[in-house]
Order: sequence, then structure tokens, then C-alpha cells
Amino acid sequence: MSERANDDPYGAWQKLVSALDAAGRRMGEATAALSPEERADGVRALARALANQLGRLEVDDAKPELQPFNLWRQKFFMDNPDCLYWVAEIAQGGRYRIDGLARGAVFTSVNVYAGSGLKAQTVARVTSDELRCDADGRFSLTLGGASADAEGQWAPIPEGANMVWVRQFYDDPARMEGACSIVRLDPTPAPPAIEPARFAKRLAGMATTLDVASHVIAHGGRADAEVRNGVREWSEMQGGAVYTEPGIHYQRGAWQLEPGQALVIEGEVVAARHWSVLLYSRFLNSLDARNRQVSLTGPRVATDAHGSFRIVIAGEDPGVAGWLDTEGRPSGIFVIRWLQPAATPPLPAARVVPVAKLRA
Repeated sequence: MSERANDDPYGAWQKLVSALDAAGRRMGEATAALSPEERADGVRALARALANQLGRLEVDDAKPELQPFNLWRQKFFMDNPDCLYWVAEIAQGGRYRIDGLARGAVFTSVNVYAGSGLKAQTVARVTSDELRCDADGRFSLTLGGASADAEGQWAPIPEGANMVWVRQFYDDPARMEGACSIVRLDPTPAPPAIEPARFAKRLAGMATTLDVASHVIAHGGRADAEVRNGVREWSEMQGGAVYTEPGIHYQRGAWQLEPGQALVIEGEVVAARHWSVLLYSRFLNSLDARNRQVSLTGPRVATDAHGSFRIVIAGEDPGVAGWLDTEGRPSGIFVIRWLQPAATPPLPAARVVPVAKLRA
């Protein structure tokens, strides 16, 4: 595809169509030996990624919106149903105010990023450690301009910044009452009806993102074959990689179970702002949190007198505390997140046991 695709809408459209065709063929090859259910799940993961990116194709930094991100129909790259996310694009030199509600959240962060596609770095950041909330959990934060003119708290928009993410972490899924909005404070004229080159660039950029993402979605679980029914340090994701929250220590593993088997994960709890365990498909989508227990946060995990925890991953209810439902999938991925741990969490142990033994 020629470089003209990056500034010509028709060329960009063809680039997108080609990327989608390549993504489908890539997924078909990667899942050729899998069950019909797993093959369909792979295509669904691609469709969700497409829906996610289409929702962000048209943005207006003159009148931005903080869009909810990673909802269940638009899962994209290791979503987390125990968190709420909002994303907006901002303009260099602009001045904005974010008004939020963090009622029930154990941690909130506002991260300003510079970058594009799947590559970005945090250039400004405000978290619950500094964020001032009233008794109802409401806060106001001004981005850009002079600090003396801020409405509420203030954070800069450094050179090159073009995106802001708001995240809220919850321990109790029944109390996820967050909300977020953004307004531009400095006067700015209405944008043109359409800017052909800008639109084409965004369309071509979406094609590139989906092309790269489809490689990861189709093959993202391949490395986990080496640690099936085990746990490893997820070193690639430490330190805020790929739009993740800085300050999270990640541990990752995978299950490979026969009917009637369970994977028991046992470890030591360390003091942390928040921690959780969550199940994913091989295609990096979280499992069905709307209808099944596929994640547990720290306060909902039983511990013994020594501060040790036990999680049981199985396709049927073993009748014990700490069960996470695999939906009957023979294999998948799990991730343990430790937000701001007081010490490096020890790597948990994992072992396969019969479900009948747990029931007994």
C-alpha cells in the first residue's frame, strides 16, 4: 500500500480493508487446529477490537468527550472489568477541565500520554495520592494553561501530549459508581466540516493499529504454553507499558485442564492499594464477568491466619471459596495485578488437583 493511503481517504479505506482481510486470515491460520467454539471466539475478539477502534475514529479536541473504554462489546488487550476507564484526545496548547465522580473507587488516576497507536509514554499524572475529592467522591482537575487559572486542581499538558486516560479501580463490583466528563475551557472555533487529510490519517492509523493488534490477539497466548498450569512474572508489562497503569506489579499464568480438574493457585498476600485475579481467553479478552465469577479482588479473597490465599480455577463449582469460573474452557490465561504493593509479591505456586478432591 502506497504512502498516499495516509493522506487520501480512499487509499486509507483500502488500507483498512486490507488490514482486516489480513487479520482474518491470520486468525484463521492461528486457530485452524482449535474447536469451532475457540475459532469463533477468535473472530469475536477481532470484531471487538474493530468496534473499539471505530468508536475512537472520529474525535474533536475542540469539544472532546471522555469515552468509556473497554466495555464488554469492545474488549481490547487485557481489559479489566474491576476497573472503569475513560479516554479522550486533547490538543497541544488547549486548556481542559475534567469533572469526575470516584465514589467507591479505591484508586483513581489521570494519565496524560504522548504517542500514537500502541506506543505512548506518560508525560503527566495525577492520582488518588494527590487528587482532592469531596465527601461524595467528586473531583475537578484542570489540564493545561496556567496553574493560577485552574478550576480545582491543576496538571500541565507537556509538549507532545495528545491523550488523557482516567482510570478507577474497585474492590467491590457492586459499588462501581464512577463517572467522568471533560470540557475545553479556552475558546476555540468550530472545526471544519471535515478535514480530508486528517480523517485519512486517522483511518490509516486505525488500519495500522488493527494490523499490529491482530498479530497479538491471534498469537498472544502462545508463550503461555511454556507455563501451562504455572505462574510467571510478567516482566514485559511492568512499569506502565502499552497504556497500562504505572505502579502495577503483574504476574501471569495459564491453565490447561481436563474435565474434572482444577488449578489451585496458592500465594502470600502483600499489602497493596488494590490486587485482583482475573481470567482471560487465549485471545486476551476477559471472560464473561456479566454472568460468571471470573475475577476476584483482594477483599473478596479468603486468607488464612498467615496471610496466604488460595484461588481455584475450574470449569465447575468445586464448592470452596476462591473459585473462578473458566466457562468450561480447557485452556486460558490468568493475571494477578498488584497495585502499589508494599513489597515485591512472591510468585504463587500452582498445582492441578481433581475437583472431587476439593469437594471432599
